[in-house]
Formats: sequence, C-alpha cells, structure tokens
Amino acid sequence: MMLSVAQCRAARALLGWAAAELASTAAVGIMTVHRFESGEPVRQASLDKIIAAFSTAGVTFIEAGAASPDGGEGVRFVPS
Repeated sequence: MMLSVAQCRAARALLGWAAAELASTAAVGIMTVHRFESGEPVRQASLDKIIAAFSTAGVTFIEAGAASPDGGEGVRFVPS
C-alpha cells in the first residue's frame, strides 16, 4: 500500500498526533516523519512502520478510486 503525504497528515489530524507522537509510536525518527511529510523519499521499512502505527490506532487508508464518493484518496478512523 502506498501512503501519500496528504493521507499521513490527515491521519495525524484524526488522531490528534503531533509528528513526534507518530515517530514515537511508529518507532522511526522524527526526521523520517518530517522528510516524508515534506515529500522527500524515505525507506519502505520506515513507511511500513508508519502505516502499521496508524492502522493499530484505528486508521484505514482509502486509495484513489476505491470506495470514495469523489474517487479520491482518503483516510477513515474507526475507533476500537
């Protein structure tokens, strides 16, 4: 699964997480989060950890064209 910068920021907003909280929860460096959200490339392993942290917190990602009313990408929060 690919994660866009917009989805990452939206997921953080849904959870009320600062970049530092995402970094801590995902066990990646804060600079990794900043680089990714600035559009710079990051290692796939780091991206996988970020996605897993969001998923564990109840965030699901909607890919463009998939189950989205406008066909665009998005995020959804399903509290446990």
